[in-house]
Amino acid sequence: MTEQIVRCRRCGSKMGSKRLDDFKVKFVCKCGFSEFKPAPSRSKAINPNYSSDSLIPLKFDETGQFFFEHKRADRERMEIITLEEISMLSSSDYDLDEVLKNVCQKMAKRLGVDICTIYLWDGSALVLRATYGLSQDAVGKAKLLIGQGITGSAVEAKKPLLIANVSEDERYKYFPETKEEQYKIKTMYSYPIFVDDKPFGVLNAQTVVLKEFHEDEIYFISVIANLVLGAVKMRKKI
Repeated sequence: MTEQIVRCRRCGSKMGSKRLDDFKVKFVCKCGFSEFKPAPSRSKAINPNYSSDSLIPLKFDETGQFFFEHKRADRERMEIITLEEISMLSSSDYDLDEVLKNVCQKMAKRLGVDICTIYLWDGSALVLRATYGLSQDAVGKAKLLIGQGITGSAVEAKKPLLIANVSEDERYKYFPETKEEQYKIKTMYSYPIFVDDKPFGVLNAQTVVLKEFHEDEIYFISVIANLVLGAVKMRKKI
């Protein structure tokens, strides 16, 4: 029988597993991330009353507790609605600053995060162009070079960065004008945007509590990034 390999959703490494009971298995990664999954169908040999069909609508959260799969379906449906709203906003006749500000607001509320920011590349630096949660006084003033801060590091790495606890990451850069000290930010997800391999901007989502971003949420952010790209290109100004 081929061994089932489960990869960590945080770092991509192969995870080890431990059966907890007849119904669930705990997977643990060396980076510290863990998750729970329903036990495979071979559990029937252990528990003759086990039925995989009974677990179809169920999954486990980070603590090993059951939750109904329809909750994820509801979340994804609401994400689609939000994407439709952002798409219409992007193609509207609103000016770019108003569009980006509304995108941050809708993105934050749908993801349930405390802060969302959009940085755009002006040819020499990544400039904060819109925010939800931080001081509006920082818009146009907060700037980062490629490789600077977590935002600039995502552009340098040319891939999204998920930082579970920014207080433990030396790359994190604080801007006094954002007044973010009141939040004590914990988790940060930075999604870089490129055009023909050239930097275009970054979308950031930040929380004041530790948060795990689900696969559908990460995909949701990537689609918003493309909509932002289209909105900026349509207005032909950065």
